[in-house]
Amino acid sequence: MILIADSGSTKTEWRLLHDETINTCITKGINPFYQTSTDILQNLEEEYTLKNTKPQEIHFYGAGCANEEKNNIVRKALIDFFGNVHISINSDLMGAAHALCQNNEGIACILGTGSNSCYYDGAIITKNVSPLGFIIGDEGSGAVLGKKLIADVLKNQLPKAVIQLFFDTYKTSQAELLDRIYKQPFPNRYLAQFTKFLSTNIQIPELESLVINSFNEFIERNLLQYENIKQLDINFTGSIAFYFREQLTKALNAHKLRLGNITQAPMEGLVHYHNDLKNK
Repeated sequence: MILIADSGSTKTEWRLLHDETINTCITKGINPFYQTSTDILQNLEEEYTLKNTKPQEIHFYGAGCANEEKNNIVRKALIDFFGNVHISINSDLMGAAHALCQNNEGIACILGTGSNSCYYDGAIITKNVSPLGFIIGDEGSGAVLGKKLIADVLKNQLPKAVIQLFFDTYKTSQAELLDRIYKQPFPNRYLAQFTKFLSTNIQIPELESLVINSFNEFIERNLLQYENIKQLDINFTGSIAFYFREQLTKALNAHKLRLGNITQAPMEGLVHYHNDLKNK
């Protein structure tokens, strides 16, 4: 029995594979950069619903799982919750590579609450341009799109009608926005929620330009650093890539880059990858 977890900053999807049966549950996002083992364990105790069966092995792919120190924060919580089972912990980027490329060479990208990219040789990640987080990096991500939108609203960089539509939609104020961004936990999640405004009103030229320009930044500051980028399929997973497919395609075409797969989430690809491993 195999348990696969795909965890971003916003949510974690769990899939329990047992013979031909697949069970699923969703919990809050797990990120060891922002949470302790105790925090993660509490989330599991409150929200994990697949409690009647114990997996023999767990494959956890998560945001923030970038080194052994951070991985051990997650590992301790999983051991405390599931007991002494085989646990492998990898970055969400490795999860994207396994899901999107399987055992083939390619570029794997995440465009969700955060963003990331890598060159995957079919077995391991051999190059990664550091995403750096939403304050100084994460170009093209939901958090950065939300940040750019709010900055343009508060600095009057959008038409007055669009600014008024924003405040009519969210019933908020500058003071509340700044408090949530600078003083409350998980500002990246908060900012990313405003991408719904962008997608709902993407027909407004200024908003579509904001999205395309952010994707151009992702391409120029990340993708163009990979050798032979124009000869490789560029694959994406994440809600931002999925819902802004048209704008992402425009940005890639402008740079003469080749689009591969786009998926909303990596889980289906991860199930396929681990089933193949199990059957070899």
